[in-house]
Amino acid sequence: MFLHRRTPQLPTQEEALRGRPTPEFTVPSRHTVLGNALLGPYPEGLEVADFAMGCFWGAERKFWQTDGVWTTLVGYQGGYTENPAYEEVCSGLTGHTEAVRVVYDPRTVTYPELLKVFWESHDPTQGFRQGNDVGTQYRSAIYTHSPEQAAAVKASREAYQKVLTGSGYGEISTEILPAEGRTFWPAEAAHQQYLDKNPAGYCGIGGTGVSCPIGVARADG
Repeated sequence: MFLHRRTPQLPTQEEALRGRPTPEFTVPSRHTVLGNALLGPYPEGLEVADFAMGCFWGAERKFWQTDGVWTTLVGYQGGYTENPAYEEVCSGLTGHTEAVRVVYDPRTVTYPELLKVFWESHDPTQGFRQGNDVGTQYRSAIYTHSPEQAAAVKASREAYQKVLTGSGYGEISTEILPAEGRTFWPAEAAHQQYLDKNPAGYCGIGGTGVSCPIGVARADG
């Protein structure tokens, strides 16, 4: 029934697809660009960040191109369905958004610097869409892994909202929640590093052109 709604709407937990106790597919062991393991455990000293900013193909590439990022993988987060499949997430019946897990070395790139990449690589004011991609699975989101990450997100959101407002944009609609209790379900093999395997493939990532006043100089790519 959600497919026929003109305005995307998140399902309730009762309305969401039930899912399954085990995944129906396997995830590759290594990142095709960085060469490192996709799934944990990760080397000591590395940290994890979770972001959603529209279609995860282009979003993942933004982060694997960032110095200090050890590995990236795409998946589904923020919903209810266990071990969802891509088609289920795209139906809007799981409650998930397309997310990117970023494993990074904080000695080389800081979390605020990753936030700068996040804010500048999409339009966080669009609600349940990103450009021409419409649906709850394309919503902007950050899922934090520590109180320090949560504090950094709050500060960066406030800073970026000021410059967005000054440039004529509306309110940031990014979903900001703790990662705890919001399982990151890795996506199918075909979606991992999709734009490395398909260099001419679709990439819906596009920022506002408004620089975020934190971290390093704006990253292009």
